[in-house]
Amino acid sequence: MKGPAAYLRFLRDNAAFLSAGVLICFTSSFGQTYFISLFADGIKADFGLTDGEWGLAYTVATTTSAMAMVLAGGLTDRLRVRHLAMFAAGGLALSSLAMANAQSVIALIATVLALRFFGQGLMTHISAVAMARWFVATRGKALSVASMGFALGQAVLPIVFVALLALGDWRRLWLVAAALVLLAMPVILRLLRAERTPQSLAADTPVAGMGGHHWTRGNMLRHWLFWALIPLLLGPPAFGTALFFHQVHLTTVKGWALVDYVALMPLFMLVSVATTFASGAALDRIGTGRLMSIYLLPFALAFLVLGQSESLAGAALGLMTLGLGTGAQATVPTAFWAEYYGTRHLGSIKAMAVAIMVLGSAIGPGLTGVLIDAGYNLPEQMPVIAVYFVISAILATLAVRRAKASLTSQIDIVRA
Repeated sequence: MKGPAAYLRFLRDNAAFLSAGVLICFTSSFGQTYFISLFADGIKADFGLTDGEWGLAYTVATTTSAMAMVLAGGLTDRLRVRHLAMFAAGGLALSSLAMANAQSVIALIATVLALRFFGQGLMTHISAVAMARWFVATRGKALSVASMGFALGQAVLPIVFVALLALGDWRRLWLVAAALVLLAMPVILRLLRAERTPQSLAADTPVAGMGGHHWTRGNMLRHWLFWALIPLLLGPPAFGTALFFHQVHLTTVKGWALVDYVALMPLFMLVSVATTFASGAALDRIGTGRLMSIYLLPFALAFLVLGQSESLAGAALGLMTLGLGTGAQATVPTAFWAEYYGTRHLGSIKAMAVAIMVLGSAIGPGLTGVLIDAGYNLPEQMPVIAVYFVISAILATLAVRRAKASLTSQIDIVRA
């Protein structure tokens, strides 16, 4: 059975696990940049920060959270997802409460660190590793379904919370965020009540990577491929984060109303969702190699379009183009680690990749914020950002092509 009927059966048979992945991804929204940046004006006003100072504070907090992810990410190889999800969600709820009450710059940095670690770092990592480990032949589909939680959060939360900002103090909205996280926790537990342990999954369905080996994180760090892909790993989180982090600045420079700009997010979400499902299906058919080579190109085009756009129609086109890249970003990198390095130590391997990506999300806002303070607004920086994406795509293409030869036999075995 193939086509829509097979897909519906896949959704029905795995509804609980997939729904848990979606909800964990959605709940991570409160630690994601696009959500935190909605409060930029209030934060800068209350703490007396410039764009560059706020970006630097964000960079320090996010960089520290990246280092913490290197240590914590491997827990997914040993502990149940539902236990880790409760730990991460509890931390995220407490961090949201702390954000509502922060009174100093030091407290602000510590709170943002916790939001980034529990939300953008750990909850994202938990969902992705669970999908990649629980599903093998349908890994792409599972990752694409779970990532709908990101798309839903990015489409709905900015519109809702920007509207609420017009009605009250920004700090009170973080109490709402904490309440939403707490509401999600028992639902996640219910969905994962029949979860199997990581150890049993690794024993039942071990899938080797390059050369037929079950790669450890140490093996990966001693191999040239990982280092060749660092520019690819850094780019989308660095500059995608910067775009959303400085959206208040961007709309001011362009002369757009923030509420009108965030109203374009459903368009971004629709393209991202469609691309996520398309890339997930493509992963299951052709593997990750080809997609790793091309999925950065929409990011380059998006920044060129946004940099030149003077109207909201141009902004819509740029965001829709960005959706092509972010849709593929939701599935391709995670599937790549499983396919090329195996699943036995996937948690610790992907934790390193997540740390690099979190580091990118730290560098982007800080770097672009410093340049903004130096007199180079974000639209003026966008052509250079586009060139970075093109160079990273070329480097990734050369690296993956060289590495693919040692993977061919394993791909054939898995598909058989």
